[in-house]
Amino acid sequence: MAGYGEPQKGDEFVDLGKKIGQEVMKRMRWIPLLLILVIAALTTYYQIEPDEVGLVMRFGKYIRTSEPGPHFRLPFGIEQVSKVPVQRQLKAEFGVRTQSTGSDPTFSHARRNDTAAESTMLTADTNVANVKWTVQYKVSDPYKYLFRVKRPRTTFNDMNEAIMRKVVGDYSVTELLKSKREEILTLVKEELQALCDRYEIGIGIQLVNFEDVNPPEPVRDAFNEVNRAEQEKATARNIAQAKKNSVIPEAAGKARQAILAAEGYAVERRNQALGEVARFVALQKEYAKAPRVTRTRIYLETLSKVLPNAGKRIILDGNLKGLLPLLNLGGAK
Repeated sequence: MAGYGEPQKGDEFVDLGKKIGQEVMKRMRWIPLLLILVIAALTTYYQIEPDEVGLVMRFGKYIRTSEPGPHFRLPFGIEQVSKVPVQRQLKAEFGVRTQSTGSDPTFSHARRNDTAAESTMLTADTNVANVKWTVQYKVSDPYKYLFRVKRPRTTFNDMNEAIMRKVVGDYSVTELLKSKREEILTLVKEELQALCDRYEIGIGIQLVNFEDVNPPEPVRDAFNEVNRAEQEKATARNIAQAKKNSVIPEAAGKARQAILAAEGYAVERRNQALGEVARFVALQKEYAKAPRVTRTRIYLETLSKVLPNAGKRIILDGNLKGLLPLLNLGGAK
């Protein structure tokens, strides 16, 4: 049995616990420092992708632009980085909603669900059309895109609607649906780019395209009937024009043929008359040289032409009598 004043076994356990506690406290002093170092490391390093640039802000003020690659910044939120996809083609939709895979939610155009309100437009001839379109664009100036306009995506959406309504309002619904679609798209692109440059929003327009253009649903059937009637009218006009194009040239050809035949006949008659005149003049000259001989020759030539066509003729002396019974008159005409 232990004597008085000697250390007891329980006291040894207490001393050991105190030592362990002191050692743990010494080591825990380094934990906050380690946490600070980890947070500093995590908030210092950042990576910029190949199709992006990073705009570094220190306490909200723009400091520099980081190109693609690994970079470092001041930790603990002193410097913050906003990444802008300058090489990526972005897309804004109006009157239609599609979910594209792999899209960046930072640059997705969140629009109201009432697509009919943004696509319903009034045309120059006071008709209503549902116009659905998309705009493909790139961020041409990331600094202007982030700092010149407070809400660039909302502003850009409003610009699109304003420009499209303005341009569509200058054209009839028929031109919008058929003949002037490309002209309207070109004009919208030009005016939209000019407005983006004016507000220094830092966006470059790549392409404006109609997804669908139709009359409103309540009048769509009537409008389609009108279109069918116009198509039938155009078909009938084309048939009539084709008939006209075939009949008129044929009539003109026949008229030309008759004119050429008449002109040929006139030339023939003229030449014949001139030949007769020349023959008469030549004959008159010969007649003047020897009138009696020429007259006798003409008389004989004329008889040689006339008598073969005269048939049989019997010439009798008026004083001769009793000859008739001797003549064979059976074949005479």
